[in-house]
This record gives sequence, C-alpha cells and structure tokens, in this order.
Amino acid sequence: MRLGDAEKQVLAALVRGSRLRSHRYLDGAKVYRLHRLDDDAGDEVPAAVVDRLRDRGLIAGNMKFPAATYLLTAKGERIAASLTTSPLRPILARFFPDW
Repeated sequence: MRLGDAEKQVLAALVRGSRLRSHRYLDGAKVYRLHRLDDDAGDEVPAAVVDRLRDRGLIAGNMKFPAATYLLTAKGERIAASLTTSPLRPILARFFPDW
C-alpha cells in the first residue's frame, strides 16, 4: 500500500500515543488536529490526509460530537508499527472490520 509522507507521519504519531481528533463547530466547520502527549493544542492535519487513512481502513472514528477521536484499526496498527521503533502500543479500534 502506497502512503504519502503526511499519512505516514500521522500513523507513526498515533502508534507513539498521539490522538487524532476532529473538532466540529456550530458554524459547520470541521478541523482535524493531531494531539501529542505533551501538546494540548495539537497540530492541524489536512482533511484529505484523514480521508485517505479512513478510506483505506487504517483508522476509524468514534463519531462523537463535538470532537471525535480516530483510532488505528488492526490493519492500521500493523502498518504504523512498521513506520516507527516506538515501544508504545496505541489504543486500537478492535471491532471494526480489517479491510
């Protein structure tokens, strides 16, 4: 599977313990942010990057409002683990199909 640098960076960050969240606002705006363990504000992630990861079955969201959290699927965790040497184990979305 071919992944771009941005997708690889997000997957590697998730396996190291970061959280990917979509923040929805009352005016309809939606912003994706990658929150590192020591960074409460997070860094913005382009929607296209999140869409590609979700469409490939590498992440799944919990669909909460106003801030959904995206987790690695089993398939996403396997790929993400190959991108980093981090000893951390992320929380996974276990009940989603392994596409």
